[in-house]
Amino acid sequence: MEYTIQKLARLSGVSTRTLRYYDEINLLKPARINSSGYRIYGQDQVDRLQQILFYRELDVSLEEIGKILSAPDFAVKDALSSHREKLLAKRARLDALIANVEKTLAYAKGETDMADQEKFEGFKQKLVDENERKYGAEIREKYGEEAVDRSNRKLKNMTREEYGRVTALGEEIMQTLLSAYRTGDPAGELAQRAADLHRQWLTFYWDSYSREAHAGVAQMYVDDPRFTAYYDKHQPGLAAFLRDAVLIYTGTKSE
Repeated sequence: MEYTIQKLARLSGVSTRTLRYYDEINLLKPARINSSGYRIYGQDQVDRLQQILFYRELDVSLEEIGKILSAPDFAVKDALSSHREKLLAKRARLDALIANVEKTLAYAKGETDMADQEKFEGFKQKLVDENERKYGAEIREKYGEEAVDRSNRKLKNMTREEYGRVTALGEEIMQTLLSAYRTGDPAGELAQRAADLHRQWLTFYWDSYSREAHAGVAQMYVDDPRFTAYYDKHQPGLAAFLRDAVLIYTGTKSE
């Protein structure tokens, strides 16, 4: 079965403009161009488009999707199994949020009581699930199953005040860190304040704090490109700057 770009657009729900863009960036090339100059798509392209849409639903960037689909070891069955697992997790997060909305609505109508902590359960579960999806395998290997599970439980049991504080701390860390970066001195007052704020932030998730573990986390921000990208999207080199500031703060920087 072959499809013109118009027919593929109707079949998939993807606009013709988007399909043309996918062609331009070499993400989804047509099987051929017919004698009239129209793009013609075959079964392979239909299957590839389905994979693209699965990954887009999981918020994967187009650039990353292209790399995944073009990898020599890409296997459709494995990809589908992974999609299923991640989409089920996404459904669970949405179900938790829907349940939270429904309970809040009943509370607003005076039909039930609702503790303040309950109002944030869906959001905290979403954060736990997202962290597991992005970094779960790495942090479990580095710190162990029990430590990560304790951290997740601590997050889910946070009070409204604690959750608000840790969120505000995250924003304050980034603002202070960006200001510190402009000084160029990881040992300076601003950079050391950012490192101390980072320590405070970590204690919301950890049962106990150690300088060595703090330094290990900061090093992971540089070693793992996903963590590096989170910081460096605000300012290239920011992850390494935070690592250096933390190593100085914890007294673990080698001479």
